[in-house]
Amino acid sequence: MITVLSGGTGTPKLLQGLKEVVDPSDLTIIVNTLENDYFSGVYVSADIDTVLYTMADMINDEFWYGVKNDTFITHERLEELGCPELLRIGDIDRATKIQKTQLMEKYGLSKACEIQAENMGLQSKIIPMSEEDSEIKIITDIGELEFHDFLIKHQSEPDVIDLKFSEVSPTDGIVDAIKDSDAVIIGPSNPITSISPILSLEGVREALKDTYVIAVSPIIGSDSVSGPASKFMKALNIDVSSVGVASLYEDFLDTIVIDIQDNVKKAEINQIINKVIVTNTIMNNLDAKKNLAQMIIDSIP
Repeated sequence: MITVLSGGTGTPKLLQGLKEVVDPSDLTIIVNTLENDYFSGVYVSADIDTVLYTMADMINDEFWYGVKNDTFITHERLEELGCPELLRIGDIDRATKIQKTQLMEKYGLSKACEIQAENMGLQSKIIPMSEEDSEIKIITDIGELEFHDFLIKHQSEPDVIDLKFSEVSPTDGIVDAIKDSDAVIIGPSNPITSISPILSLEGVREALKDTYVIAVSPIIGSDSVSGPASKFMKALNIDVSSVGVASLYEDFLDTIVIDIQDNVKKAEINQIINKVIVTNTIMNNLDAKKNLAQMIIDSIP
């Protein structure tokens, strides 16, 4: 059994490869919920939905959000009515979100995700990191912003001074899933707003210390492959490099995978993490995703 810690962009690319090289029923995916919120009356769990759509081969992999070939009739009509949406939600995607909102009211988020995964024919177990509402604030040079305002309205352009997020309790079964795994893979998601919230859950870091853990760095050179991770790391005085990523996970990490462009940093990282794998981590096609996934699987003792 393999457990994957995931956000909503970098790690789903890896998941596309993993589900081709291992039995999907052997995968448990713990997904960040820090950015979940209500928009246009429906509950939006962007990272969870991205993982669901990825595993169901439905993901719009141009934006890593929403459903491929979706239509936007409702979104466009709302704009015509003078009710513009911050998020551009497609019609099929909106139906999924409406269903999740209704299921949550009856069963809670974890069960809602389980039902939706079953409806999509998925064999992997997809677990939201927490059932509780959470909150993240980005402190910038133009003031304190909600995460989606920073990301979408302001296109991640403001300078980030600090950020803070609320503490929540882990979903039942998360710590046991980690303990029962043959390995835990930390995907190349934002280490600050996607992975750190999972690591901050009670019992998670302790469980990881007793499990084989391999992480893929989302930083190549001095910048993130995608998204504002580098801005967040800089704001928290963490070196924006694969060395900085290694330092964030050093108390439990067994192996880190870095890109061939960062080979010059291998010796420095070896002072933090014993095993460093250097390979191509740019997942711009399915073969690259499968090759990286297979290399990770082959590294598991």
